[in-house]
Amino acid sequence: MKNIIKYLAVVLLTFINIGVNAEMTANTVISIKTTSGDIKLELFDDKAPKTSENFKEYIKSGYYNKMIFHRVIKDFMIQGGGFNSDMQEKETMKPIMNEANNMVSNERGTIAMARTNDPHSASAQFFINLKDNAFLDFKSETVQGWGYCVFGKVIDGLEVIDKIATVDTGSYGPHQDVPRDPIIIKEIIIE
Repeated sequence: MKNIIKYLAVVLLTFINIGVNAEMTANTVISIKTTSGDIKLELFDDKAPKTSENFKEYIKSGYYNKMIFHRVIKDFMIQGGGFNSDMQEKETMKPIMNEANNMVSNERGTIAMARTNDPHSASAQFFINLKDNAFLDFKSETVQGWGYCVFGKVIDGLEVIDKIATVDTGSYGPHQDVPRDPIIIKEIIIE
């Protein structure tokens, strides 16, 4: 009987320990509240820690409040985090190192960092893939091969990104694929 009680105690402590460790390693969940609906995402704190932390810093500061999805390309991606509804660009923090070598693919529903031709120039702008875009994935640590860092995925609200993808777009100054009726990011919150 004593052996059975010891065994049950060990099993119980093991399950409690597993539960505590699971909580400690759980990824962050965020919600992007837009004028087209809400998009809930899991950030890959475990696979892209610097990128995820950078994104959370912008969220905590309220940076994304009242920004827009300023670039929408059907069957490709929707991009936001750079401009307000007057297409005025906001000042950003310093660029971050590209973590695309985490080998997470730019699949439908994933969120990745936008950047310039410099692989390590991402700051605040992000995009959500509307389809599998493997050509954006990491290939090598060269200017052409770095790819775009995936740091999360949509866990609820794929229908919202699909709805955004159908809006009418046009040019606004030097910018193309700009929604004619702004898709406003009301706020992004950490759940």
